[in-house]
Amino acid sequence: MRESEKDRLQGKPYNNTETVVLIHGLYMHGACMTLLARRLSRQGYRTRLFTYPSLRQPLAASVLALSGLVRSAATPVVHLVAHSMGGLLVRHLLAGAPALPPGRVVTLGTPHQGSRLARKLGAGRLRFILGHSLEQGLLGDLPPWPADRELGSLAGALNIGLGRLFGPAPAPADGTVTVAETRLAGMTDHICLSVSHIGMLLSPRVAEQVGAFLTTGRFVHAPG
Repeated sequence: MRESEKDRLQGKPYNNTETVVLIHGLYMHGACMTLLARRLSRQGYRTRLFTYPSLRQPLAASVLALSGLVRSAATPVVHLVAHSMGGLLVRHLLAGAPALPPGRVVTLGTPHQGSRLARKLGAGRLRFILGHSLEQGLLGDLPPWPADRELGSLAGALNIGLGRLFGPAPAPADGTVTVAETRLAGMTDHICLSVSHIGMLLSPRVAEQVGAFLTTGRFVHAPG
């Protein structure tokens, strides 16, 4: 993503040692991550957006493209921030390309246990609308989390969204992914906010929590 002079003037000076790569989810485009990227830029992070055809492109090609973008970053530390299915792509990336630059990972509404909604669609006549996304692990077949990567998993608990058209998700949920699906063995920290699956990309509070984890390796939890 091109660095914004406006962001440079309004926020902190850019950190020349750390880049944040943002990865979108199913049916989306890298542009969906623009607002979050801008807010992270104001926190001093250099940001880059990754776009991939989530339905049409095989998993191996998406992993290769993401690996190339991460390796091309001009900083020694590269953090990854991924929304929804993008977090599953990150899991495949870290399992298949372990010699990447160090950095923390934050996933937003990622179904680390597989997606109840995807299993429902995959078992019926609408399986075709998932395309190659099923290869990412939406049904639950995923590599374990690497022990040398700090992971912060953020979940939403505002249960509104298109996912409810296929039946209500067990609460708490963000309208598409349940909070239980966002938990993962080996994660460093977990937090649940009152945001929907798409709304988390627009939320200033989510951006603050992402920045907190990238900086400290922990989210900011309310006392008690």
